[in-house]
Amino acid sequence: MLGLAILCLAAGCDRLGTSSNSTASEKYIVTLTKDNFQAEVLSSSQPVLVDFWASWCGPCKMIAPAVAELAADFDGKAKVGKVNVDKESTLAQKYGISAIPALLIFKDGKVVEQIVGVRSKKELKTILSKHVEAATATPAAKS
Repeated sequence: MLGLAILCLAAGCDRLGTSSNSTASEKYIVTLTKDNFQAEVLSSSQPVLVDFWASWCGPCKMIAPAVAELAADFDGKAKVGKVNVDKESTLAQKYGISAIPALLIFKDGKVVEQIVGVRSKKELKTILSKHVEAATATPAAKS
């Protein structure tokens, strides 16, 4: 583990904890590691929702289907990736993850939003939509 007191509030977890309906949507989720984090997240031209989770996190399993559905819903507009904090403790420590689930939204290589705890799919979709819309706005509209 991280050597931190990790409070498991909820986020995406392993496939064993997901419903059969979300399995098809999981193909849109990128498994993130220290080896691909730079390319998949920090260098992405799209906003990226990163779900920090652990397989032992019971509440994580509750939100996994919503995260998988968001990945499918935002395909082509935003990426969704997952970091297993037990396997990628370096990434979890780098981003100050001390409680899971922790959902971080990255834009232009920087964290622009952090969500900790159980949230509905509707709430997560609203938050991610805000960042997708801002990313797709024309330069003149951003001024």
